[in-house]
Amino acid sequence: MNNIHDTIWREGEHYVSLCLNNDVSSFGESREEALENLKEALELYYEDVFE
Repeated sequence: MNNIHDTIWREGEHYVSLCLNNDVSSFGESREEALENLKEALELYYEDVFE
């Protein structure tokens, strides 16, 4: 996935990750987990979009 822009911030005890290209978001207990969960959410999002 090229040109994907994201941001990650801490909200309480979790980190929230947001893809700025399409408003898909996810969260995790660490920055790394939040980013990995965002990648998985994006894969599912693009699966649905291109079916």
